[in-house]
Amino acid sequence: MDWSIQEIAKLAGTTSRTLRHYDDIGLLAPARIGSNGYRHYDADALVRLQRILLLRDLGLGLPAIADVLEREDRAPHALRGHLEWLRREQERLTRQIASVEQTIESLEGGERLMAEQMFDGFDHTEYKEEVEQRWGRDAYARSDAWWRSMSAEEKAAWQERLARLSGDWIDAHERGIDPAGDEAQALAQRHFEWLRSIPGTPGGGANGPTREYFLGLAEMYVADDRFGANYGGAEGARFVRDAMTAYAERNLA
Repeated sequence: MDWSIQEIAKLAGTTSRTLRHYDDIGLLAPARIGSNGYRHYDADALVRLQRILLLRDLGLGLPAIADVLEREDRAPHALRGHLEWLRREQERLTRQIASVEQTIESLEGGERLMAEQMFDGFDHTEYKEEVEQRWGRDAYARSDAWWRSMSAEEKAAWQERLARLSGDWIDAHERGIDPAGDEAQALAQRHFEWLRSIPGTPGGGANGPTREYFLGLAEMYVADDRFGANYGGAEGARFVRDAMTAYAERNLA
């Protein structure tokens, strides 16, 4: 049994154009092409497409996804890893939904708000111990106080700024630009300015992060998959690392 490209596009919530692009770049080939030129997909192709969409949701770019699929050819094993991440995300979202529902019920019923129940699933202190070990308690305390002092609008604006920066890094890598070139170096400058805006960044403030911190962070993006995922996976993280290293060598004493 197989499915036409139109059927798969509708089922997966994507477009025929996207599926044709995946075929053109060697990411998802159809099982067969009919005499009318239409692409058709079998069960194996559907499993591969599911993995592609899951990896896209994790923030990986297309080159990084191709690399992951090539290295992890055992679909059930790889999908278990994706499933684990989805379950963690589902749990977090379920807690957030319940927290917001409880707040609405309390407000509508005139009940007293329970502060200890309002922020379940919103914990930003998950990496507290790790940050303190890497950069000291003062660094965490200052950044934590800064984050708590912001309004919801300010937090949303900051997160949007970070999302745009991460997206621009991924786009630059996928277009294959030179990490030492002007465009990548402009991104590295934006990254530097973003770090400078965060209280607690070692060497932060008017002068911005230190050379040692900037380079150490760049290497951490490559070494730690959690951070590398923000830049499209391992290859994207290496691109960011190389651009940040070139920036540091030119601009940070």
